[in-house]
Amino acid sequence: MPLPQRFSLLVLGQGSTGLEVVSWAVDHLGDRVTSVTVYGGAQSAPTERTRELEGAGVRFAYGTEDIEGAYDICVASPGISEFSEFFRNASAACGEIMGEPEFAWRLSPERWCAITGTNGKTTVTSLTNELLRASGLASVAVGNIGNAAIHEVDRRAEGEWFVAELSSYQIATTAELHPRVAILLNITPDHLAWHRTHENYALAKIDLFRNMDESDLAIVNVEDEGIAAFADRVYVPGRRVLKLGLADAGGAHAAFVRDGHLVVRIDGRETALVRADELKIAGDHNVLNALAAAAAALACGASPEGVRAGLAAFAPLPHRVEPVGEVEGVRYINDSKATNTDAVEKALSAFPDTRVILLLGGSDKGTPLADFMEVVAARAAAVVCFGAARERFRSALSEASGAAEIDIAEADDLRDAVDVARSLAQRGDVVLLSPACASFDEFSGFEERGDAFRAYVAELSAQEA
Repeated sequence: MPLPQRFSLLVLGQGSTGLEVVSWAVDHLGDRVTSVTVYGGAQSAPTERTRELEGAGVRFAYGTEDIEGAYDICVASPGISEFSEFFRNASAACGEIMGEPEFAWRLSPERWCAITGTNGKTTVTSLTNELLRASGLASVAVGNIGNAAIHEVDRRAEGEWFVAELSSYQIATTAELHPRVAILLNITPDHLAWHRTHENYALAKIDLFRNMDESDLAIVNVEDEGIAAFADRVYVPGRRVLKLGLADAGGAHAAFVRDGHLVVRIDGRETALVRADELKIAGDHNVLNALAAAAAALACGASPEGVRAGLAAFAPLPHRVEPVGEVEGVRYINDSKATNTDAVEKALSAFPDTRVILLLGGSDKGTPLADFMEVVAARAAAVVCFGAARERFRSALSEASGAAEIDIAEADDLRDAVDVARSLAQRGDVVLLSPACASFDEFSGFEERGDAFRAYVAELSAQEA
């Protein structure tokens, strides 16, 4: 259902996404939008930016989640759970409540390519966008990766693709969003505080495909156990599904590796791309990421030549198995974005023939650790547990089979962890920051943590010189 020609707007939350929606609305006040009201939440307070927007005609309600008045449309920021009282209060006060991607799609619904999954979203979104551009197509990455989609709606070029990285939070607050190409990479337990149950979380991811039909293409990782557990919700009549895996899963639509080459098959027609060992992004998980992006780009109309060139040129993104330097013959890898155990396992798989000194820790998310630590003990030569989670992580690792064969150490903070890792490393080793934790015990986010790691490695390298 399209948005009304004129409507009153309620925005929940005054973070970056909420204020992007408000900025769009201000540009359309008196035209499409009759009024704009923002409820920032219980902990909200005025800021310089909100005062500016108040001057432009926006009403702000600070420090409360009790909604007064009635509104046509509500856009809820992604951090506000659909199970929260704040969300329910807004829903009762509005004709319709939705997230920002749904709002942007209803304003500009053509040519959306959407990507979701617990891990790998940003890499695949970035790469898909680059492959489209390498083929001469107009494309912009939106969502969690860059600007919110609403930021780009009014400036959208003719024929431009929106390549949207979407979280489970964002998908859960959609109803009509209809991407023409969509990717589901993996499903592992995460964000349970928001979704309440793993099933709610998984189904939110799968709901990305809700409105897709036989003219669209859903790209699904068939090797992911988390997706397989919900196969009956993925493979439904009338949905055109491309099966993604390292091996050929068969069918008219598939992406896989054959004789070392990435291959995409759509409607029975195969396109051979680059060799897997030509990719600059390491690990089997990144081969799958490259296959997913290539399949999506080709489905969007990219040329095989452009896809090949883009795949060969694409470099690791910051904080995602990112090489950041070498000191005394030891390579340092920044994988600060790995805030859950599944991401760490994938990072470890990128170094199958190398001794790895693994840095684990930070702000504990309470994730079950027994199975994870079995993998760590089997793949790492040494582990340094640091930050607020260090004691629980070390205790869990010490109980894993094979733990007696590896060095296990503790450190107070990240810088200390790097120093301990240096003492354990040998020439030819890799020191891998892949923490399986949030960063909020020491940093404002994974980006700041990764930047601090990179800066300290640069400092050590300069000392060596």
